[in-house]
Amino acid sequence: MDYRTYIDFLGRIEKLKCRTRHSWSSEGRRESVAEHSWRLAVMALLCTDEYPGLDMVKVLKMCLIHDFGEAVTGDIPSFYKTADHEATEARAVRELVGTLPADMAAEFIALYDEMDALETPEAKLFKALDNMEAVVSHNEASLDTWIPLEFSENMVYGERAASFSDWTKGLRAQLKADSEAKVAKAVEGGYVIPREE
Repeated sequence: MDYRTYIDFLGRIEKLKCRTRHSWSSEGRRESVAEHSWRLAVMALLCTDEYPGLDMVKVLKMCLIHDFGEAVTGDIPSFYKTADHEATEARAVRELVGTLPADMAAEFIALYDEMDALETPEAKLFKALDNMEAVVSHNEASLDTWIPLEFSENMVYGERAASFSDWTKGLRAQLKADSEAKVAKAVEGGYVIPREE
């Protein structure tokens, strides 16, 4: 890849550091899409030994590129995302990676198609971890950052994706227990769970 293409692409995906997500950090600021993707890749890296039969390099690539489209579209929380949003993001991905050398662009598009189909074990693990990274983030953030919907959503979000394996099911169960304990402790201390309007 020539230097100009390389640098220009880095400039385009730099927007992932600027685009904020619905999730908040433990220190009270919105997290960026780039931060989510980075920690998702770390999650995959840390569970490599649990999946000796999987192509974990592929899973890491999925984690790192999965939200490239949000450099263009921004983040829309999953509970608000529509089919139109998904289609817009898919077009943005194709346009963005289309600026890369043909073989790399083809590899990334194939990875997106594989993630979208959710048929391979690598795609299923990626999706389970992607969902659960959001739950981890919510568990770390102040309850004041949760919208009313999240008091129920955080207890179940990603369960279907986590059913992929015993290990991901166990991780999801632990995260649910952590969510429940966080809310229970806050309620014991006088916190009032907000109601949906």
